[in-house]
Amino acid sequence: MSGFKVLIVDDEEDFLEMVAARLRVRNLDVQAVTTGEEALDALDEREADVVILDVRLPGMSGVQTLEKIKERFPFVEVMILTGYADTETAIRVMELGAFDYLVKPVAITELLYRLQDAHRKKALREQDSRNDKGL
Repeated sequence: MSGFKVLIVDDEEDFLEMVAARLRVRNLDVQAVTTGEEALDALDEREADVVILDVRLPGMSGVQTLEKIKERFPFVEVMILTGYADTETAIRVMELGAFDYLVKPVAITELLYRLQDAHRKKALREQDSRNDKGL
């Protein structure tokens, strides 16, 4: 499962560090930030394969962050991971192109499976794009 980059965006720093540490132990290249603005800056510096994004963030919301990520980095897969289950928000983020919508708490094994699926989808979309361009 190693070999891909994950960006985690959550304003709960204890949760953020715990998830980041658990993913690093599993050989993922993990970066962690606490705001949508920091997420966009981090992606500008080093594009991730998958973003784990909370909905409720200070400043720019997770939904707004998702919109900007998909505009600027269309191949990056975004998984919503939130403590606030809301059907309207779930529908909205899926319409905006989120890969998945998960509610905390989530088992680390489940999160890992979803990350792997998201990474595979990104790789396939990039390959299809290269094939369409005749590369």
